[in-house]
Amino acid sequence: MSQDERMERAWASGDPYGEALHLLRLEGVVYAHSTLTAPWGVAMPAMEHCVMFHIVTAGTCWVRVPGEALIELRPGAFTLVPHGGGHDLMSGKRVKTEPFFDLPVEQVSERYERLVYGGGGEETQLICGAVCFDHPASAELVRQLPPVIHVDSWGSRESEWVQSTLRLMAMEARERRAGGETVVTRLADILVVQGIRAWLDRGEGMERGWLSALRDERIGRALVAMQREPGAAWTVEGLARSVSMSRSAFAARFHELVGETPLEYLTRWRMQCAARVLRESDDAVLEIAERYGYGSEAAFSRAFKRVMGETPGKSRRAGSARVQISGVD
Repeated sequence: MSQDERMERAWASGDPYGEALHLLRLEGVVYAHSTLTAPWGVAMPAMEHCVMFHIVTAGTCWVRVPGEALIELRPGAFTLVPHGGGHDLMSGKRVKTEPFFDLPVEQVSERYERLVYGGGGEETQLICGAVCFDHPASAELVRQLPPVIHVDSWGSRESEWVQSTLRLMAMEARERRAGGETVVTRLADILVVQGIRAWLDRGEGMERGWLSALRDERIGRALVAMQREPGAAWTVEGLARSVSMSRSAFAARFHELVGETPLEYLTRWRMQCAARVLRESDDAVLEIAERYGYGSEAAFSRAFKRVMGETPGKSRRAGSARVQISGVD
C-alpha cells in the first residue's frame, strides 16, 4: 500500500475526535457504590495515572478539587477528575472529610466496593470509580483534559439514554443481582467516554496541542495516519505531500499545533506503542523493533531508552512485576 493510500484510509471516517475516542481502552481499577447520610465528607486519595469519576443517582453532594470552584452534584450530573488528583466529596460546603481508605467499605469483589456511611440525615447515592486508559492515544487525550470536567445537563440527543443508563446503574448497584458488578462497570465506562465527548463538543481550551492538531484538516490527517500505522516508513516529505503542503509549511504547522516535530512525535508514538506490547506480550525485542520501523534491535533500544527513560528489557520486567502484584496470571 502506498503512503497516499494509507493517508486516505486513515482519514476515511472524517471524524478526528472519533479516532481519539476509538483508541480509548479503559481498564477499571475500582468502582464503589456509596449510600451516604448527612453530614458526611470523604477525602478521595490521589490515584496516579487514573481518571476518577462521580455520578449522583439520588440526593446531592459537593465536589471540591484543589484550585477549582466548588461543584454541586445533583442526580444525573457527572464529574470527571482526569488527572487522578486527590479531592473531596461532601454533603455540605464546610463538612469535615475522612480519608476514603479509613471508612467501612464492604469489598464485594476485587474491583467493586460498597460504602454505607454518615450521620443519619438526608441520603445521597453515589457511583464512583477510577479507570485507567491503556493506549498511547489515551495518554495524549488525558494530558489535555482540564483538572475537572463537569456535565450538569446533557444535550437533548444524549439526555434520555443517559438518564436511563443512570437509572439502570442505580438499580444494579442497589440490588445484588447476578452480574450486577459487570453491568455497573461497563455502563460507567461508557459514561466516562460520554463525559469526555461532551467536553470535546464544547471545544474549550483546545487552541493548541494534540486535540487541536487532530481538528486541523491537514495536520489531523497526518496524525491519524501515523497513529494507525506507526511502523510505516513515514517521512516528513511524504506526509507533507500527502496533505498537499510543502515540506517547510507542513513542518512549521505541525510543530505549531503539536509542540514537536513530525518525526519526534512519530518516535514517541512508536515507543509508547512498543512499551505496551512489551508489557503485554512475550514477543522478542527484535520483532517489536521491526514492527515499529526499526531495522535493528540496537537502534530501537537506543530510541526506546531516549524516549521512555529505560531499556526495553527493564520496561518488560516492570510490566511483569505489575501483573504479579495484581494477582493476574
